[in-house]
Amino acid sequence: MDQLSASLAATLQAARHDRDLSVNALAERSGVSRAMIGKIERGEAQPTAVLLGRLSGALGMTLSELVARAEQSDGDDGRVRRTDDQPVWTDPATGYRRRAVSPGTDSPLELVEVELPPGASVTYPADAYIFKTQQLWVLTGHLRFHEGDLVHELNAGDCLELGVPSPTTFHNPSTAVCRYLVALVKTRS
Repeated sequence: MDQLSASLAATLQAARHDRDLSVNALAERSGVSRAMIGKIERGEAQPTAVLLGRLSGALGMTLSELVARAEQSDGDDGRVRRTDDQPVWTDPATGYRRRAVSPGTDSPLELVEVELPPGASVTYPADAYIFKTQQLWVLTGHLRFHEGDLVHELNAGDCLELGVPSPTTFHNPSTAVCRYLVALVKTRS
């Protein structure tokens, strides 16, 4: 298990404890089994993007917040996150790769760069979206984005503002990698 995966396991457990949630309560909120949560927290299983999305949503966090907390970095005065210090996480099931671009500050704005391999799909439930506004900007390639019953075909340069939270699927139907930027504004708790 790599360092980021081990740190993700510890961060997930710490976030659950910070919220005074039992494994049973997190399982109920997220729809992820108690056994799988236990395996993830003990570092016995590497979670997929879908599982982390469900767990982070149930914890009141975005997936990028969870990844960023797992790999805190010291960079300048905290307002700069150098490329080499940006946490990168790869989904073991799909090869989906996400980079937390934003500095680790308390800003409500968060930027995440994603690379979605050819043919890959990642699905998230509506409760994984705990922020007010999210926009997707396709940098290269083609993204087929399912937002509830709506399907958006997005090409390089296209930008989509998401509507009300609904189940979503990010799908790359092409033979080339799709890169896109996710910009989201989180609600303050």
